Amino acid sequence: MSIDFSENIKKVMLLGIGAMAATAEKSKDLIDEFVKKGELTVEQGKTLNEELKHNIKEKVDNVSETIFSCKCDKAADTRVSADEIISSIDSMNEEEIAAIKAKLDAMNQKTDEVAEDEKSV
Repeated sequence: MSIDFSENIKKVMLLGIGAMAATAEKSKDLIDEFVKKGELTVEQGKTLNEELKHNIKEKVDNVSETIFSCKCDKAADTRVSADEIISSIDSMNEEEIAAIKAKLDAMNQKTDEVAEDEKSV
């Protein structure tokens, strides 16, 4: 009976060692898979971030061209009217409006600087 008992203990120990080895192999496979998916996610995030930056810059440039540029023709001045600017602002998103505010702030600052220079002269 003691022989069967030691044989059973040996089998249980080998079973535990085998289970640990199998678990380690599966864990390694899962870890490798998660790392691979994580790397793909990071790369996709970087690509998406670059696309968003490009799209925002493009929209801001388009809005700046439309609102702040003067489309001059030799025969007639076809500047954008205030009404057109206001109606354009109504359809803009927050980033575009923020770009306009920054431009207006810069223009106001230049105007203030010129006025201060004229006072000091």
